Amino acid sequence: MLQRPDSEEYSPYFTGYINQVPEGDYLSILHIQLDAIVDLFSPINNEQGLYRYEPGKWSLKEVLGHITDTERIMSYRMLRIARGDTTNLPGFDQDLYITNTSFDELSMEDLLNDFKAVRQATFTLLKTISEAAWLRKGIANNNEISARALAFVIAGHAQHHLGVIQQKYND
Repeated sequence: MLQRPDSEEYSPYFTGYINQVPEGDYLSILHIQLDAIVDLFSPINNEQGLYRYEPGKWSLKEVLGHITDTERIMSYRMLRIARGDTTNLPGFDQDLYITNTSFDELSMEDLLNDFKAVRQATFTLLKTISEAAWLRKGIANNNEISARALAFVIAGHAQHHLGVIQQKYND
């Protein structure tokens, strides 16, 4: 079972995300989260997916696309670090990614299928990482981070946005 990372394995920026991950079996948590995301977004039609809780905020479609994009990026970082790559991996501007996308033009079904495919790819990647590799550290956005911490960031980031949706979009 994948253990929660120590605070020395990541920058303080990621503490909030990592703390969002409940105690328990990490893979089970990811599977439960997958089901929760599918259950939350499946009933939303394309028009409802354009809803923004306030002007300038992301639509529900954009939030789902952002969760997916971030999982892709964090999984890529996790892969490189787990394989021993110590190259300083670049950061990314989440707002730029949203500005330069067409999530609002896609169907909710397509966005959900994309998320499910990325999560499935995360599951298969996790199987290829050895116990020793989880503790390997690399540099991402000029900060040291372990492969294990990135795994927890993936789950915590998605959990964070599930909470935002429940708080801000379900009025």
